[in-house]
Amino acid sequence: MDLSIEEFISYLASERGLSKNTQEAYRRDLVRLWEFTKQESKVWPPDLDTVMAFMQAEQGMGKKSTSLVRAVIAIKVFLRFLFREGRSSHNLSSLLETPKLWTTIPSVLSPLEVDRLLAAPDVTTCTGVRDKAILELLYGTGIRVSELCGLSIYDVSDDLIRVRGKGAKERLVPIGAHALKAIDAYLGLLSAKRELDRPLFVTERGKRLTRIGVWKIVRHYAKAVGIEKKVSPHTFRHSYASHLLDAGADLRIIQDLLGHAHISSTDRYTHVSTSQLRELFRAFHPRWNHQ
Repeated sequence: MDLSIEEFISYLASERGLSKNTQEAYRRDLVRLWEFTKQESKVWPPDLDTVMAFMQAEQGMGKKSTSLVRAVIAIKVFLRFLFREGRSSHNLSSLLETPKLWTTIPSVLSPLEVDRLLAAPDVTTCTGVRDKAILELLYGTGIRVSELCGLSIYDVSDDLIRVRGKGAKERLVPIGAHALKAIDAYLGLLSAKRELDRPLFVTERGKRLTRIGVWKIVRHYAKAVGIEKKVSPHTFRHSYASHLLDAGADLRIIQDLLGHAHISSTDRYTHVSTSQLRELFRAFHPRWNHQ
């Protein structure tokens, strides 16, 4: 981690008097930004384009609006600090607008769009086989991208995966035949000596795949098949829940599958489809069939 982040946190404690919790929250936001610049081979301190790309990636991974707002504030204060300390020649903080709190629901994929995405990876290549397994698992289980990245080989059984969610809570999620077949094909390419406690999804260099890495994979295939709407790993999670709801699944069941502590969280990820609304109107409105 860059030393300037620690110096900034010390400044917050000594001169701004911010609480310990706020200091730690700002540190986490800035460390993620620093890691993003390294993975993207960007300069540090970050320029405006890098900050905007980072925020887009954070939003694409399903971060809550409150978390996104806090991250922007943390970055603004940090950039102002660097300018005052002579570490940056430009005060970029003035160019960052603090976004309003928003509660927009992510775009949902249609079943046809899901099919196109899942068929996109070239399974004649090792990377394509891995990517196919990732996409199938995201849609087939609705797990968070952080949960997918945290999976180890032993977390996958014949019909379930063991997921470590928020607050280190574990849950078992059913895995369908298509996703399991894709994972089996991927595992078949790995070394037979590979330990079961090793990461399930890895990079070409054998390192555990990161959330940003998965986000790039999803964006790559969405662009490749011509899907213009914003698609992220979180879009698969929302589509999973929405398609279950459309098929008649109980909201409480979906809540358990998604690992939500409160039903209100599940309600934000689901919606009544336009086709369902149309059918309800046809079935019950007294003036639909008026002859």
